Amino acid sequence: MKQAFRSKFAYVLGWVWVVFVAANAVDLTMRYSGKSSMVAGAVLGVLTALIYLIALRPVTLLQERALTVRNPFRTTVMPWASVGDVTVSHAITVGQAGGEESVRLWTPTATARERAKAQGRGLAPARRGRLRTEPTVTKAEQAAQEAFAGKTHADWVGDQITERAEAARHRKQEAGPVTTTWAVDSLVVVGVALALVVAAVIVP
Repeated sequence: MKQAFRSKFAYVLGWVWVVFVAANAVDLTMRYSGKSSMVAGAVLGVLTALIYLIALRPVTLLQERALTVRNPFRTTVMPWASVGDVTVSHAITVGQAGGEESVRLWTPTATARERAKAQGRGLAPARRGRLRTEPTVTKAEQAAQEAFAGKTHADWVGDQITERAEAARHRKQEAGPVTTTWAVDSLVVVGVALALVVAAVIVP
């Protein structure tokens, strides 16, 4: 089963920005006024490149055979049996089994506010007065509360990665090579933004 983890807020905001830029690009083309239009286009291009790299591209994919990590400029594919230690602080870091190299996941992350909120969930509820009643909690809800007590979403994803890696080793799945490649899409986006900047500088 494939699972994708990314910042939904950033992802939606990123696509809203893309729509905004597309509308402005049409307007700049129809009302082209020389240098000022080129400068405006260059600014939009640079901001769009940043939005793409930070908000749209990063994603963590838990696939059937491997963990795929898409960071702004790199894509790393780690077969489950090759996944080593998983640590979670502000971000998730996944090490390679039997190796010293590791990869940092851009998403999901755990902010200080989320961490404090998660720790608050793990505290025992305060005692209520004799005349106050507590809501009835089902066994399933209680199990869910216990499972998430003190944990952020990043902690939960880290647990999922660890469980899949341990299951792969239990099945004696072969630890294939870990591959890291440059993100061609990111390089293209950055190249277009730089080309717009150069054009804005040289166009009279």
